[in-house]
Amino acid sequence: MLGEYLPILLFLIVATGIGITLLVMGNLLGPKRPGAEKLSPYECGFEAFEDARGRFDVRYYLIAILFIVFDLEIAFLFPWAVVFKSIGTPAIIAMTVFLAILVVGFIYEWKKGALEWE
Repeated sequence: MLGEYLPILLFLIVATGIGITLLVMGNLLGPKRPGAEKLSPYECGFEAFEDARGRFDVRYYLIAILFIVFDLEIAFLFPWAVVFKSIGTPAIIAMTVFLAILVVGFIYEWKKGALEWE
């Protein structure tokens, strides 16, 4: 009975060994101090090491929310595409309405200038 757990134990040992090896190699071969590029603003547009209560532009969050909305659209499209031939006409119409609503929302956001980063 314990022999059935041997592959799991072997997997855990190999995974732990690979993890430790990568951490050690990263510490030995990587840079010792972060450079200016590593400490520069990334994606959010403000300095990484400032006061946490500082003001920053809300447009970053708007773009992030729009990305999540359109990214979740893909999560609905993949299962639909897999069973496309067997779902029938009502499901095709439902997906067309869903995509049309998303396209109308995207055009609205575009016309309002929400995607502009000035």
